[in-house]
Amino acid sequence: MKRFLLLTFACSILSLATGALAQQLDLAVGGSTVISSKPTISSQAYLPPALRGGVYPSASFQYIFKGPFGFNAELVTRDKKGLYNGYQFFRPVLYDVNAAYTRQIKAKIGADLMAGVGADTLIFYTQYANCSVGNCPNLVNSTHFMIHGGFDVRYYFWHNFFARPEVHYYRIVNNYQFHSGNLLRLGASIGYSFGR
Repeated sequence: MKRFLLLTFACSILSLATGALAQQLDLAVGGSTVISSKPTISSQAYLPPALRGGVYPSASFQYIFKGPFGFNAELVTRDKKGLYNGYQFFRPVLYDVNAAYTRQIKAKIGADLMAGVGADTLIFYTQYANCSVGNCPNLVNSTHFMIHGGFDVRYYFWHNFFARPEVHYYRIVNNYQFHSGNLLRLGASIGYSFGR
């Protein structure tokens, strides 16, 4: 999480430093849900659960240089704790940085393609802390490398304000806590474009 924030800060400084080259800066917030496959075998042994369901608030920014290319970054987390295999509370946090390609289709409609890398941090909340002196941490996290691809369509409904339905695919490497490393996120965002 600290690395993502540091990278976001560095990209923001770079954006401000090269402001004369900027064509457009989009800021957006939204909500989505995630879908992944369920286990399909009927074994009595331990099966990792599927990472699916829940509401995932998101925040993103996209910076487009003169021409159709730029970059974007996004942060997505589950709004409430999930229950892992009926036993332990957890919360996934997805963050990524992407190369972006944008295309204006009509005056009020645009589309974006993005591909990049990021990480999936799973925060597991423990019910019991083992320490004799206060300030005991009650969580453990596990971070996995992630490949991201996404597509969205922007509709400018009022001046520079837009609504954006979006689809994101994540390939989470070595995701042994869950049944599948393939994750699909479907949602929508509302945002504002500067310099459009």
